[in-house]
Amino acid sequence: MKRKLIAAIGVAGMLVSVAACGSDDGDKKSGGADGFKGETLTLWAMDGSTPDRWQKDVTAAFEKKTGAKLKFEVQQWNGIQQKLTTALSEENPPDVFEIGNTQTAAYAKTGGLAELGDLKESIGADWTESMNKASVIDGKQYAAPWFVLNRVVIYNKKIWAEAGIKDTPKTREEFLQDLKQIGAKTDAEPIYMPGQFWYHFVGLTIGEGAELVKKDGDKYVSNLSDPKVAKAMKTYQEFQKLSKAPKNKDEATPQQGEVFGKGKTATFIGMPWEADLAIKTDKKIAKDIGYFTIPGATADKPEGVFLGGSNLAVAATSKKQELAKEFLKIALSDKFEGQFAKEGGVIPNKESLESALKGNPAAKAMTPATPGGGITPLIPEWGAVENPPNPIKNYMTAVLNGKSPAEAAKQVEGELNKRLSQKQ
Repeated sequence: MKRKLIAAIGVAGMLVSVAACGSDDGDKKSGGADGFKGETLTLWAMDGSTPDRWQKDVTAAFEKKTGAKLKFEVQQWNGIQQKLTTALSEENPPDVFEIGNTQTAAYAKTGGLAELGDLKESIGADWTESMNKASVIDGKQYAAPWFVLNRVVIYNKKIWAEAGIKDTPKTREEFLQDLKQIGAKTDAEPIYMPGQFWYHFVGLTIGEGAELVKKDGDKYVSNLSDPKVAKAMKTYQEFQKLSKAPKNKDEATPQQGEVFGKGKTATFIGMPWEADLAIKTDKKIAKDIGYFTIPGATADKPEGVFLGGSNLAVAATSKKQELAKEFLKIALSDKFEGQFAKEGGVIPNKESLESALKGNPAAKAMTPATPGGGITPLIPEWGAVENPPNPIKNYMTAVLNGKSPAEAAKQVEGELNKRLSQKQ
């Protein structure tokens, strides 16, 4: 499954009066065969998220159990924030919908999402904590974790072998030494890492236990001056020094998978689907591609990673609350969540289901880092931060061009604070 997961770009600014059309009416029917006969549940799923077989099987199971019909409506990523915001303020919103994990807090805080605490108690006791964190706002469960992906090391096995490296590294220092050995013993670029690859940088801050923002009275402000953030940036800088990539571009400019596909780069850090871009560039490289988990400071703990993924939520204004929960109980059951992970190549919401990824080396490389992963700050104000030009990207470039982390943080904190103070 290939997808480009979007972050909460400008979501919060559009979430106005989402709950204005709330309704006290709800389906009072009980579950069971034909318990909801004559009803139709509408589900919005994003393009590329639901494998065909899974969709067919879940639909059949849902309709058999409830007697209701399930209507899948596939949505496009482009423009989805505005479309969903509008839909949630209307009388007949989608009953259940896929929502980016970074977007969940913004919709929850404006009243667009139904509380799902009872669902968590009934089926979510063993949801992976790092995944579920994005669904819990102010201590309340507003969505259910569905899947995540994270970045792994994608490497050219042929080049690594030419450098005399026989095994993949287990620590960050071993990783750096291997890359330096590749630089010394081959003509290949050891690693492609552009200066504004901020999703990887966010992962490094997560690994350091750093926060990008902090509370100052009743508002949030920049926390880039935190020594833990500086430590994460120093790690980033050590790897970026081994790359020929520009310091003022991100991983999509150009697409790093395409750069890797030319066969002159030994390594890059990316989502598994980016390997497909390399193969499209040159099919011959397919046999040489390998994957491993990004090594951390010690062998017992992988590097911190950004968890990009989706939750499933129920519209607060839906008149079919109980039917929606019946769907979630089926879709998120071990049977169908495991099937979803296997067919989609994504990390399921329970560690016990990761066995479904057997035979998928890219997905298997993602799993060790998932428990220690995280996302961007769970505040509605964060949406404005990611609008271009992203001040955190500018911070990174400033450090790579010679400024100290403290100087770079001071350089961008005015703009970052301005965005964090924008009216929601």
